[in-house]
Amino acid sequence: MVATHLLALAASLTAASAQAIQGFNSGNTFVNGAAKAQSDFEAEMTAAQNLAGTDGSFTNFRLYTMVQAGTTNTPISAIPAAIDTDTGLLLGLWASAGQAVFDNELAALRSAIQQYGSDFTSRVIGISVGSEDLYRISPTGIANEAGIGAGPDVIANYIRQVREVIAGTPLSGAGVGHVDTWTAWVNGSNSAVVQASDWVGMNAFPYFQAEVGDNSIEQGGPLFFDAYDATVGAVGGKPVWITETGWPYQGPTVGVADASVDNAQSYWNQVACRVLGNINTFWYTLRDANAANAASFGILGDDLDASSPQWDLSCAAENTTSTSTSASSTATATGGAGGRGGNGNGASTTEDSGLTATPVPIQTNVNGSMTLFPTGGASATGGASSNPTGSTGPTPTSPPVFEGAATISKVNGAMLLGAIAGLALFAF
Repeated sequence: MVATHLLALAASLTAASAQAIQGFNSGNTFVNGAAKAQSDFEAEMTAAQNLAGTDGSFTNFRLYTMVQAGTTNTPISAIPAAIDTDTGLLLGLWASAGQAVFDNELAALRSAIQQYGSDFTSRVIGISVGSEDLYRISPTGIANEAGIGAGPDVIANYIRQVREVIAGTPLSGAGVGHVDTWTAWVNGSNSAVVQASDWVGMNAFPYFQAEVGDNSIEQGGPLFFDAYDATVGAVGGKPVWITETGWPYQGPTVGVADASVDNAQSYWNQVACRVLGNINTFWYTLRDANAANAASFGILGDDLDASSPQWDLSCAAENTTSTSTSASSTATATGGAGGRGGNGNGASTTEDSGLTATPVPIQTNVNGSMTLFPTGGASATGGASSNPTGSTGPTPTSPPVFEGAATISKVNGAMLLGAIAGLALFAF
């Protein structure tokens, strides 16, 4: 499989490398629920740009909401932080709490455009409407009380609403998409979201794929690229961005997958060193945001000492001789409001005639939260995820809070492991 990826990539690697975006995910609160201030976002962004071994290439951040924590619809303070640190932003609007909360997201977006002008809009690399909402509304998500979700028609409608807000503004050219589990993308019942999107964001974590039998670190890369290729094959030519992936440096053993610094290093070599610079990628994560997490993914500690990442990020030559991605998975989108590597505009809207997906079971996370799910029924209902703090999700009566943290959900005191015994044929 890796050899196939390698051969497919050769013809397109050079052009894609000049355009690919790379960054990290960032929630809007700390472990204790306190809101991040502008200075907190600036500290993260500065640390990302100065990470030892990366040559200053992490210059973008993905957000989960437009709303500053603790307010109704005030624009998130990550925006002035991005302006001050010259950081690109993949904006996020929370889409699983109903129209009233989404109206607040839209209000914050309007206010940000008016308040910050071109200093803001020139740094926007795309707009994500929701995050793993499709999973949470699926039968599997409902059965596992994964939180409030939203169906494909709702997300597609929200995407249209965002386009209406940005029409006639400097953000009118920004690519609008959605982030979800890779299994949500190969589910044909979600095709309305694919059609409405300029690009799609895929979350995948082989560490959680216990049900494949061998989810050891040695299989980390192959499992990830199988999931990525399945997504690429399902979305009809739309650019696919990697919006969350990583391997924990500490946490429980899941199947045969062990969490350790050495394994986090190995996964970085297998995946990050092959996709960074080639595919738009937001790694999970710069630092952990929830002390209660059973699995921890942060590259840096709470002190954000950029000179001392927990593993080597330099991608030494011996670790990158086998670049593994498919030709169709490269960052093909160009343009964008900020010109920071493309935003998905102009992507083909041709639907795929069908997909025979590689039988790689589901795992993944949402809004910075990780959840493991019970074994059982597979399905066209898609991926596994959780909501921001492991709760039932934000309600329409209060602004959402996004931890950007990884938690492992439990049911009746037992860890929930796995989701899909294998993927079947899905066709739009």
